[in-house]
Amino acid sequence: QVQLVESGGGLVQPGGSLRLSCATSGLTFRTYDMRWYRQAPGKERELVAHINAADVPTTYADSVKGRFTVSRDNARYTVYLQMNSLKPEDTAVYYCNAATMLGTILYEYWGQGTQVTVSS
Repeated sequence: QVQLVESGGGLVQPGGSLRLSCATSGLTFRTYDMRWYRQAPGKERELVAHINAADVPTTYADSVKGRFTVSRDNARYTVYLQMNSLKPEDTAVYYCNAATMLGTILYEYWGQGTQVTVSS
């Protein structure tokens, strides 16, 4: 059974930092592209960061470039999102996503999300 479990969310003041973790199990982690998404109240889910199976960060949302860093530890089956200089507009539920293609079949899994609130 595949599981993705996010942690590290919470309440932080503007300008502060948080590090989110997404621990995975039940999948061949090193073969999966990993993504972080977020969804703010009343808004659509948006892609925040993407790191591919080759451990190369390939995508950041323009709104987080220079502030967020995605990384992965294949030995721990875990992906991280380091978030610095947080702003109130970063407030959202953050979701971890794992995806890989086997032939023409997409295998995709989601975590349950972790709340990040940036407020003074």
